Amino acid sequence: MAMRIWHQSFTVLQDLPAYANAMKTHLARTLRPDTEVVFHGQVEGTYPGNYPGDDIGYGFLYAMHGMQWVEAGRTAERDGFDAYAMCTMPNPMLREIRSVLDIPVIGFGETCFHLATMFGQRFGMMLFIDRMIPLYREQIRAYGFADKCGAIRPSGLTFNEMLAGYTDPAPLIEKFTEAARRMIREDGVDVIIPGEVPLNVLLAINGINRVDDVPILDGLTATMKMAEMMVDLKRATGITHSRHGWFNGVKSKDRVAEVATFYGLDRLKF
Repeated sequence: MAMRIWHQSFTVLQDLPAYANAMKTHLARTLRPDTEVVFHGQVEGTYPGNYPGDDIGYGFLYAMHGMQWVEAGRTAERDGFDAYAMCTMPNPMLREIRSVLDIPVIGFGETCFHLATMFGQRFGMMLFIDRMIPLYREQIRAYGFADKCGAIRPSGLTFNEMLAGYTDPAPLIEKFTEAARRMIREDGVDVIIPGEVPLNVLLAINGINRVDDVPILDGLTATMKMAEMMVDLKRATGITHSRHGWFNGVKSKDRVAEVATFYGLDRLKF
């Protein structure tokens, strides 16, 4: 049965056409033919340039920009989407958004961390916004995987190198492979999560799913496949998010709408 999934990025996709097109092509190849993915990013003008790391590398600005994800999720549910896929490693407001929506809400980072433990014993994570390492450590502890995480390291790659890799991937793949081998050798990891989605996509479209004996997780496909599965489970069994306790519910959707209007979130257009 067909389904529609709202994809949400932490980038402004209009600013990164090569990346956006690569995601669309990759997911068209890896998802079910009757799954429709509609791509969304942050609202145009969110950042002063095309690189979000200058803002989201700081906790307060990350939290402020994360508020867009709440309204994007509410819009996805209101527009009849079957699932909301939060395709960014840090999963901004993930728990809070789940408390508001009745459709499945899937977080990229959460999916990667859980799935990595099914492919090996100790996972390592690479990233290029190295200021966010403390956030990922905190999230991994919260998910219960602190003893499964062997390392979180900067990849040594810059965002501009990443973008250039969509035209000429060979130098970037060589640098990534060297960094991966160091992580395997020095940190003893046996699964690698290649961090933020732009690096993930670049590696995936170039067929890099392993370095030596270690799998490289395609987190984007995994997240979207998880979205498909969560929709299937809801349809087959009726299961939805818990509504028990302080974290899992809201007073009412009407009150959420009132608060969103008070803070001006309803003025955001995706």
